[in-house]
Amino acid sequence: MTDALVVLTAFADEASARDVTRQLVERGLVACVNLLPGATSIYRWKGEVCEESEVLAFLKTTTENYPALEKALQELHPYEEPEIIALDIAAGSEGYLAFLRGTAAE
Repeated sequence: MTDALVVLTAFADEASARDVTRQLVERGLVACVNLLPGATSIYRWKGEVCEESEVLAFLKTTTENYPALEKALQELHPYEEPEIIALDIAAGSEGYLAFLRGTAAE
């Protein structure tokens, strides 16, 4: 087990995804973000089944940064109740994990 996390969230469009995630990188809350447009989400919201196109965001961070990241996502995200799911990274290359922690040699 590492101290690294992948945090998943989704946005309605690429512009908002880029804006919010760039702010997270600039604040040092995440090391890297992958944006994957073209996802289709089917979900129940306020009693209705909805189907929407979304942009998935994979945010890489540490367990230490997670509380501040979650707070920032709640503040910056345009959704009323954004998806914020953190998954442990069980293992990874030492070089990449050092990058993620901000300890890689530059």
